[in-house]
Amino acid sequence: MRYAFGIEYDGSGFFGWQRQDHAPSVQQAVEQAVSGVANHPVTVIAAGRTDTGVHAHGQVAHFDSDSRRTDRQWILGINSNLPDSIRVLWVRRVDDSFHARFGAYSRTYRYRVMNRWVRPAIGAMHYAWCRQPLDTQRMHRAAQLLLGKHDFSAFRSAGCSAQHAIREVTSISVIRTGEIVDLDISANAFLYHMVRNIAGSLLAVGSGEQSIEWFAEVFASKDRKLAGVTAESQGLYFMNVRYDPGFGLPETAPSFPGAPTD
Repeated sequence: MRYAFGIEYDGSGFFGWQRQDHAPSVQQAVEQAVSGVANHPVTVIAAGRTDTGVHAHGQVAHFDSDSRRTDRQWILGINSNLPDSIRVLWVRRVDDSFHARFGAYSRTYRYRVMNRWVRPAIGAMHYAWCRQPLDTQRMHRAAQLLLGKHDFSAFRSAGCSAQHAIREVTSISVIRTGEIVDLDISANAFLYHMVRNIAGSLLAVGSGEQSIEWFAEVFASKDRKLAGVTAESQGLYFMNVRYDPGFGLPETAPSFPGAPTD
């Protein structure tokens, strides 16, 4: 039997999602927790393999098990075996054709920046920080150039294993709420460090260091060396992932009235 489940985690204490030989990873912690409830070794496949220090609000993964548990038993059992920085939000039995990574229609990331001249003390590991005032309207206008299907080689880091750099961005926005600047981006798939590289270049535009025309030229050049720096990892969040509605998966954790009761 195949089970899909939603996870949120604080990535500050982990070296990314993917299992590491000599460093703590989210995947390792989740697999140990699920295996303890299933009473057999379990491999967990996630929709997105986040990097060191990256967080998630709506990561989705799947595992296979013949152990029979209710959704509530899976959730309570797995969470009791997890560190406080990781929580399973929901569990659903799915058809064996479901695949958390290859079956995803789109993924959404958020990059969060604390924009003030003093470095934050509270939440320092959950925001990037920029001391220069950011013009979010300029950043938003530049970001709209990325909409549609394009070659994103200019924002593809070395070590990317993707066969090509063609990706389709379906929505992107830059919005300020007080001191917080959020870059939200949805696409069918992402390249290695793609969001952080885009964020680094947009920050250069927002601070006035570079122009919107420069951003357009960098994007058209397909040359990573011309783009801005890779933005800090702690500002990045895996927000959610979309699948065929036929699987009936929730996008967020159920509210109290809809929590599993079986």
